[in-house]
Order: sequence, then structure tokens, then C-alpha cells
Amino acid sequence: MTLAQPDNARLFRSLHTPPAPLALANAWDVASARVIEAAGAPAIATTSAGVAWSLGCPDGDVLTRDRALKLIARIVAAVAVPVTADIEGGYGTDAAGVAETVAGVLAAGAVGVNIEDGTRPPAELATRLAAARRAADRAGADLFLNARIDTFLFGLGDPDTRLKETLDRAHRYVDAGADGIFVPGVTDTTTIAALAGDISVPLNVMAGPGAPAVAELGALGVARVSLGSGVAQAAYAAARRAAQELFGTGGYASLAEGIAFPELDGLLSEPH
Repeated sequence: MTLAQPDNARLFRSLHTPPAPLALANAWDVASARVIEAAGAPAIATTSAGVAWSLGCPDGDVLTRDRALKLIARIVAAVAVPVTADIEGGYGTDAAGVAETVAGVLAAGAVGVNIEDGTRPPAELATRLAAARRAADRAGADLFLNARIDTFLFGLGDPDTRLKETLDRAHRYVDAGADGIFVPGVTDTTTIAALAGDISVPLNVMAGPGAPAVAELGALGVARVSLGSGVAQAAYAAARRAAQELFGTGGYASLAEGIAFPELDGLLSEPH
């Protein structure tokens, strides 16, 4: 049974707990969302990079708001679990634009968003987060607002003070209305523990090969673990391997691990 948005929002919020971190294998279209849901996902998160690539755009605030919102709405309609959307910097040139995007995300039925600072000044993201929170309040919606800090992902600033800068940003973003803090690019357990110990809201990290397992991250205080664009990258790598094999040796062995046609077709045939 598909839950109403308020019920999904409460469920999604309750899933953020270090004893059993919320693990998110990020989707980029309806089919990937259904496959991930069928694998046992308690929630679906989109990857903004994967969404942009699937729609013919590079990552980095190039995709238009309307196209992003249409894709979010299709994913929400296709799954029964809560959906949170990665909306890059907010798909707006200013805070008012971000508020408009958030209103559209809520209208699509999603229960959360990620908004990133990137190379913007922290004050600008704080303004965008506050606008997003006001938009959710006006809509009477329970929005899980996840603020992404890119200091480690992009290697911003002095490495010796990067942790302090990240924590300073986290505190500012929480004060602006963030419900969670996302710090991609960190796999060092000492740094992760320091982040979790000093941030008052659920900590989200991005994982991949070489990162601690989900349970270990939970023991460090992490409440949410995302794969980011990693699943989409792996899927496109599979497409490239199949094409290279076909055009190279003329073989097809790389297709052997694909999902069986009846299973995949059935996922898209089942009503929700």
C-alpha cells in the first residue's frame, strides 16, 4: 500500500539512526528505483548526477528545474517507499528559486531533499536552506532537509583546518533549518567519528569501494549511508563493457549477469 506523504515523511525521518543506518542505493530513473526497492530498500534517494546523465545533461546545476521535477514525480509514483531527491544547489539562481523548487518537490510527493554548497560561500547555502524550510512550512509539509557540505569532496581550503571548517558549516546549516548533514568524500574513521560527535543532527556519508561497511559507519555515529552516483556509474560501466565486447571480440559474455527479462519487465508491470 502506498502511504500518504505525511506518513512517508514520518517513516523516512525515523529511519535515520546510527544503530541501523539508513542505507541508500541512489536511483536515477523509474526502472532503477523499482529495482532498488525490490532489493529491499526502505527508501529511495535520487542521485542528481545520475538523473542529469539520464536526461542528457552533465552534473552541476545544468539540468532545468522542470525536467528534474518531472523525473522526481515519476519515481515517487512508481514506488511505495519514501523518496528523497537530490536537487544539487536547488535548481534556482537564488533563494526564491530554491523555494520554488522545494515546493515542486513536495508537490511531486517526495519527503526530503539534498541541497549542496559546492563552491558557494556557506552564507549562500544557509540562505537557500532557510528558504527551503520556509517553503516546506508554507506547504504544511514535513520535509527532511539534508545539507551537503563539499569541503572534503572538492578538497576545499587548508587540509589542516578542513574538519573545523566543515563543522562550522554544519552548525550554520543546522541553524538555518537543516535536518541532516551530508559530508561526502570522507572515509577516514577518525574524521567520521569527529563529525558525528560534533553534529547535532543525523550525519550522512557517501560510501563506495574501500569505505567502512554500513554497520561500522553506524558504530562511528553515522545515521545515513549513500552510494551517490556510484550505482549509475556501475550501470553505465556495464553498458560500456557490453558494447566494447560486442565491437571488439564480437562476444556477449558480459550480458550473462543481467537481470532476467521477465523479472525486470515484471517490476515495471506491477501496479503500486
